[in-house]
Amino acid sequence: QVQLVESGGGLVQPGGSLRLSCVAPGKTFSRYAMGWYRQAPGKQREFVAESTSDGSTDYIESVKGRFTISRDNAKNTMYLQMNSLEPEDTGVYYCSSRRPGWSTISYWGQGTQVTVSS
Repeated sequence: QVQLVESGGGLVQPGGSLRLSCVAPGKTFSRYAMGWYRQAPGKQREFVAESTSDGSTDYIESVKGRFTISRDNAKNTMYLQMNSLEPEDTGVYYCSSRRPGWSTISYWGQGTQVTVSS
């Protein structure tokens, strides 16, 4: 069982920034698609962003231009830089890992809380 570990969540005012990190063990990190999902209170978990092994990225429309996903394969670490945060961005953010060629998520992190409030 792969253990993904997120960090970097917290309380921030609207317009502020946070950077989330996700560390994944193992020697195959660079081959996996790594992503972020979030779940707001009373809502379903939703896709936020993903970085694939070939360097391509994808984002949900509502975060384009504000969030940036990146990865450091040498450190087995993925990041989500979140700028211009809005109250609607509040939720638990989950790190995800997807095996090459698979459409479903292989592993999840435990989640980190992000709260955007004045």
